[in-house]
Amino acid sequence: MKKFSRLLLSIFFFCTAGTALAQKATSIERGKYLMESVVACGNCHVARGPQGQPLFDKGLSGGMLFDEPPFKAYAANITPDPETGIGKWSDADLAKAIREGIRPDKTLIGPPMPIEFYRHISDEDVAAIITYLRAQPPIKNSVPKSKYNIPLPPAYGPPVTNVAMPAMDNRVQYGEYLANIGHCMECHTPRNQQGMLLREKLGAGGQPFNGPWGQSVSRNLTPDASGLKNWSDAQIAKAIRTGTDREGHPYKPPMAFDFYKNINDSDMAALIAYMRTLKPQTFAMQK
Repeated sequence: MKKFSRLLLSIFFFCTAGTALAQKATSIERGKYLMESVVACGNCHVARGPQGQPLFDKGLSGGMLFDEPPFKAYAANITPDPETGIGKWSDADLAKAIREGIRPDKTLIGPPMPIEFYRHISDEDVAAIITYLRAQPPIKNSVPKSKYNIPLPPAYGPPVTNVAMPAMDNRVQYGEYLANIGHCMECHTPRNQQGMLLREKLGAGGQPFNGPWGQSVSRNLTPDASGLKNWSDAQIAKAIRTGTDREGHPYKPPMAFDFYKNINDSDMAALIAYMRTLKPQTFAMQK
């Protein structure tokens, strides 16, 4: 009887461990997909060379400079290095930093980190992203402290508690979710002189971006004639994945085409379905 009980206990622990390993593998797979496609954290957090070229061998060790009138900000090291990265942060610390913009020392993460949109990341997906980050090699890279010429808010909103994953079969709702966690509207919505998003012109484009490439201006994503009204779904998908317009002309950075090429067909269809529902907006500033 004792041997039988021990056997049952062993089977229970074996099954439990197997389930946990399977869940972790699924979580890493989901985190890898999100990080290497729609969320595209590496577009900012991959280390950069002197000409802004990505140094993929240095992983997500940060250092990319955003030098704008309101701030001189550096992308953080988000590898598990304990001294210069997130190695000493708990999972709860990481979730709070991603979704609320608050570090473990209670200081606020400033722009261009799109906290306003990351607040929508579901509990399931933020856990998957954290699992993926934990699996990355720790890389020591001390990043300079960001400096701001604008006052940062005391907080980006109330504490984030539980965020449910929307139903993937609701294409428009799930597409809006993907657009939020991919922070598409962070760049594709015009801003006022104080740098605040003009929510009434959601998706209308017009934001200028300066870099080694010169200046680029975000496109109008709304179903207006000056936007995507006359574009087919296939043309929109190709532009997002390849960084070229309908005539084959290349778009300029900073859009994360190297990551967006990995967005699967189902998610791409959901994103496009959501963009089709935006209020048509005309915005003249296009390049």
